[in-house]
Amino acid sequence: MPWSCVGGPSWTVKLGRRDSTTANKNQANSDLPGFSDDLDTLIRRFDKKGLTARDMVTLSGAHTLGQAQCFTFRDRIYNNASNIDAGFASTRRRGCPLESSIDNNKKLAALDLVTPNSFDNNYYKNLIQKKGLLTSDQVLFNGGSTDSVVTEYSQNPTTFKSEFAAAMIKMGDIAPLTGSAGIIRRICSAVN
Repeated sequence: MPWSCVGGPSWTVKLGRRDSTTANKNQANSDLPGFSDDLDTLIRRFDKKGLTARDMVTLSGAHTLGQAQCFTFRDRIYNNASNIDAGFASTRRRGCPLESSIDNNKKLAALDLVTPNSFDNNYYKNLIQKKGLLTSDQVLFNGGSTDSVVTEYSQNPTTFKSEFAAAMIKMGDIAPLTGSAGIIRRICSAVN
């Protein structure tokens, strides 16, 4: 079944994948990358799932779309870190007050301030300009081992989109249920 991101690449999604019959929020969240993770932690988390550091940088490009809640980036925009553009931090502070409250924490900001509704390589250009909204985004371009991949994708949108589709397929193949484990759902959002 073909699938694509809004205006982005397309790839074939394998049909017939077996899915769990129950949900466990703690287990589901246990291996997710955190918004404040450092580069080594991110690399370890992705490696644990059989994904390379390059796959991680590629899949992080999904942050060209979407939004983040204020509580996930407040520390980054208020701590005057050396790896954040001052103007970018100032702009983001206008929409995310320093005071933590339920309402303030839920305020949203686009992960990509420049082209928030386009699947493009601007996410990587933002990182080079120190305009990554989340700490876990900016660490991808911060003098570490993944800087070269960010630079490559910032200069070559075709390579990014092609490798993004391949990484999505690879991610879809992580630990599939086999045999009699789980079910093949007739409707994705409901147990048969």
